Amino acid sequence: MSNESGNSSGVSSGRARGRVVGVPKRCWCGELVVSLMSKSTANPYRRYFRCAFAVERKLSNDNHTYKWVDEALLDEVEALSFRIGRLEQTILADRVEEEKKNLKSLN
Repeated sequence: MSNESGNSSGVSSGRARGRVVGVPKRCWCGELVVSLMSKSTANPYRRYFRCAFAVERKLSNDNHTYKWVDEALLDEVEALSFRIGRLEQTILADRVEEEKKNLKSLN
C-alpha cells in the first residue's frame, strides 16, 4: 500500500484477521505498526497505521494491519470513557456501602 490509501470511503476496512480496537501496536504477522500519511486524492494528508512488513513490500489489498489514526484515537477515547464510567460506578457503590456502615454504627 506504499504511502497511499486505496480506501476512498474514508473508513478503515475490516481485515480478515480481525478488527483491532484502539491504536494497533503490532500486526497479526508480528511486525510493528508504523504511522504514515495518505497521499491519495480521496484522503490527502490523512494519517494511518500500517504493518511495517506490508509497507516494506509495498503490499496492497492484503490482510496486514491498516487503520486510520483518527479512528484509532476515537476508539481509545471511547474505551477510556467506558472504563471511567465503570470506575465511577465502583466508587459510588463503595461510598454507599461506607455510608450504610456509618449509619449502622450510629444506631
